[in-house]
Amino acid sequence: MAAKLLQTVINRCLIREKSTTFATIYTSLILITTRTMDWLLPDIHFPITDPTWIFLLVLMIILCAPLLLNRLRIPHIIGLLFAGIIVGEHGFNILARDSSFELFGRVGIYYIMFLAGLEMDLENFKKNRLNVLIFGILTFSIPALIGLWSSTALLHYGIPASALLVCIYGSHTLVSYPIIGRYGLARERSVSIAVGATALVVSFALFILALVSSSFNSEAGWLFWIWMGVKLAVVLFVIIYLFPRVARWFFRNYEDNILQFILVLVLVFLGGALLEVAGVDGLLGAFLVGLMLNKLVPNVSPLMNRLEFVGNALFIPYFLIGVGMLIDVRAFVSTGGSETLKVATVMTVVAIGGKWLAAFVAQKTLRLRPSEGGLIFGLSNAHAAATLAVVMVGNRLEVAPGVPLLNNDVFNGSIVMILFSCVVSSLATEHAARKIAVAKRAGKLQKEIKEVENILIPVANPATIDALINMALLMKKQKRKEGLIALSIVDDSAASGVSPGNEALEKAVKVAAAADVRLDTRRRFDLNIASGIIHTAKEVNASEVIIGLHWKANLVDTFFGSLAENLLAGMHKQVIIVRNMIPANTLKRIIVAVPPKAEYEAGFYKWVKRITRMGLQLGCRVCYFAHPDTIIQLNHFIHGRYRNARTEFAELSAWNDLPILCDYVHYDDLLVIVSARRRFISYDSSFDNLPTQITNYFNHCSFMVIYPDQYGDPQDIPTLWQPLHQSIHYDYERIGRKMARLIKKDKTHDNK
Repeated sequence: MAAKLLQTVINRCLIREKSTTFATIYTSLILITTRTMDWLLPDIHFPITDPTWIFLLVLMIILCAPLLLNRLRIPHIIGLLFAGIIVGEHGFNILARDSSFELFGRVGIYYIMFLAGLEMDLENFKKNRLNVLIFGILTFSIPALIGLWSSTALLHYGIPASALLVCIYGSHTLVSYPIIGRYGLARERSVSIAVGATALVVSFALFILALVSSSFNSEAGWLFWIWMGVKLAVVLFVIIYLFPRVARWFFRNYEDNILQFILVLVLVFLGGALLEVAGVDGLLGAFLVGLMLNKLVPNVSPLMNRLEFVGNALFIPYFLIGVGMLIDVRAFVSTGGSETLKVATVMTVVAIGGKWLAAFVAQKTLRLRPSEGGLIFGLSNAHAAATLAVVMVGNRLEVAPGVPLLNNDVFNGSIVMILFSCVVSSLATEHAARKIAVAKRAGKLQKEIKEVENILIPVANPATIDALINMALLMKKQKRKEGLIALSIVDDSAASGVSPGNEALEKAVKVAAAADVRLDTRRRFDLNIASGIIHTAKEVNASEVIIGLHWKANLVDTFFGSLAENLLAGMHKQVIIVRNMIPANTLKRIIVAVPPKAEYEAGFYKWVKRITRMGLQLGCRVCYFAHPDTIIQLNHFIHGRYRNARTEFAELSAWNDLPILCDYVHYDDLLVIVSARRRFISYDSSFDNLPTQITNYFNHCSFMVIYPDQYGDPQDIPTLWQPLHQSIHYDYERIGRKMARLIKKDKTHDNK
């Protein structure tokens, strides 16, 4: 059987050639590999039907997919769907879609709708009731009306199928909401309106879905609808009135985490079961239970952590893989593939265009600024959770034996629509959020954040301890005789009684004591160095972390190393990376390269104070190269707070001009490069070339790379929807800029 599988795989992946040479190689490859597979897997038959092997392969996909997809910049939701296509019947037929996919798929789709209700911000809904209601009606009705017309006139679907497409077009998922947190805009009225309207549109969509599902009951007469109304009223009373009270009583009397988790799941599936007894699809019940338990399960709580963890780790991925196994990609390229492409195109255009038109009308009606209109468009444009729920129900309903209400064309078109809408949502939200953040802070200095200076210095390499401690001493407030913490991370697997890292800590204490400064020391057992630093920084309330530049261990190692990358991803406090070629007290100048819009970042003042203090302590000149707008802010702050500082300012309008400083920076200078984390205001895609620029132009001098404080908090548990805006936005942004440059060059060439 292994030989047949490989034959199928090669036949589908390779284009057959008529040449004898290729035929010989092709036959030899099949012979060698099939013999090997038959020897290694003699008892495996494809598709695999054994439950143990099915569950093993699904877990391997869930484990390996994120690792691969992060490298390829593919959203996890799309990647898991693709994985299902590959292993399913329409791919290489590796797995059979057995009852486990039905079971976990049903659990997964309930989980999606439950979490959607649980994570809604009901306070925003209450504060902006009228505006939320207006936008909720607009963002559902406008795409719904356009979708109803396109479904009947262009796609020639009946009323029931068109009604389900209306649910898809009208609803949305807050895929891009975490972008708002990074820019500190969660309290903006446009954000409150968009978030509050989400609860309305999802409720509208699920209600219509429930009515359509009920209409397929063969006994549906006027008595049926009256009886269903009575049952529905009773069930809604039980869910809305009794469920919260039962949950509150249980949480007060039983603090066991496992019991609380099980109770929540019981309520979710009981709500779904009761709705089904009433003749309505259970998805609405799961969503309502999420809304009712919203206040009882805070977003930052162990119970919420466990609910999200189990859903995102197992149930939802299992469901997505099962959905992928139903998708037939060959429908796009087969003889009748033009119909599938037509459906996918219409669905994508209507979904994105309808949401844009709704946001535009809402902007004019509610008298919002254009940037606010762009923000609510970005937040309300993505289709993911509700779309998958509706399309799965529609594919299960039959208008005739073996004929689903939503056929495979709609099923495949929905996947294409999800991909494009999520990408557009991420880009639009990012663009609008950046404009609002810049406009909000333009013309005034950032508020100086008052905080206790606790500088955390991880020490491991004895050769860099002196340089790191001395740098911290130069940056700290001179009147304060404390505030430095040296940290040594010890491998958790180290034998008891062994005390690695003590020598490094003792050396750090001696260096600080020579400057009459008390250095606190910490030793932490941890298997992961970055994790140990991040958790220690939270424990000691560190204001920043100073680390040394690592030495590349191999050719594939990155310039800054995995430690620095993990720190930047795991914490939003200031991170400083240092490489000293000469002792700090022998430096003659400090040259600071500042990117445009750096003054809009939350940590702008902090790094300026640190660099100015260094200049004062060393008695050297500090030369700033920055954008003219940034120079105004730097000059205003430094001369207002540090009148004795020796400073110079020069224009560096674009980050691509950084190599110009090569001839200006000498061996006895310190080059300070102010960077930014990805997807923040001052971040530029050209920052990706920073390691190459340092290696090629500034490898002869000491340098320091500063990543300032940023708004927002890292997400400890990433969801399946979040990786989209985390990983692909800056790739599309970079591609767009390159295209713009090419167009500009072509115009210049034509003019010549």
